[in-house]
Amino acid sequence: MEPIIDFENVYVSYGLTDVLHDINLKIYPNENWVILGANGSGKSTLLKLFSNDLYPNAKYPCKKLIFGKERWDIFDLKNKLGIITNDLHNKFESRSPSATAFEVVLSGFHSSLGVFKHHDFSDKEIAQAKQAMEFLDIWSIRQKRVREMSTGQLRRCIVGRSLIHNPGAFVLDEPTTGLDIKARASFLNTIQRLAKNVPVILITHDVSEIFPEITHAALMYNGTLYKTGLINDVLTSENLSIIFDTDIEVNAKEGRYSVRLL
Repeated sequence: MEPIIDFENVYVSYGLTDVLHDINLKIYPNENWVILGANGSGKSTLLKLFSNDLYPNAKYPCKKLIFGKERWDIFDLKNKLGIITNDLHNKFESRSPSATAFEVVLSGFHSSLGVFKHHDFSDKEIAQAKQAMEFLDIWSIRQKRVREMSTGQLRRCIVGRSLIHNPGAFVLDEPTTGLDIKARASFLNTIQRLAKNVPVILITHDVSEIFPEITHAALMYNGTLYKTGLINDVLTSENLSIIFDTDIEVNAKEGRYSVRLL
């Protein structure tokens, strides 16, 4: 089985400073992962490696394959790897507040922020957008405009924008930022359903976002992957105490995790 992510000995540098070092990570299509770490540990930089917004430092021999390929057209990669970020959410709010929910989802076919007069959509594409919205329980708000939506509703629309391409995996970066308790629970439930159909890579600093479908974990610490493997082996009190630099007790129940400071 070909890995989705296949990184070996990857370094990323800004100037003379290595900001990521010795990154070794394999993620397969039958796995769901959480990448967990404190703020500043390197999670955002790792995400930019996934999206090809950053490239490895060429002075270090390495392997960096995504879906088995070293080189990607950036638009093809974004269709194949559904990356959901708060940055895209904020762009829709600021640049396309009049777009309807249906237009937000349809815009994924043109990688645009909304739908414009020169955009044409086939019957198949319209059906795909409707199917994605029905799966995400947002078809009922299809005419609602971005400026009228809750944070959770817009977040679902952005997931739908990627889902129309039937991506080989989803990468979700801090996906519950800005959501209240009810919206957070609802959105995580949506991601759980998604993870039963498509591999999910969840990037977060919050263990309470981890859901039972997550099978593997990678812990980021000081610009590298401190531990990777099966989630029950990796998410231990000892390991989390190290990466968060404080004494932590980890509790797990039925695939849900919580922590207590000691």
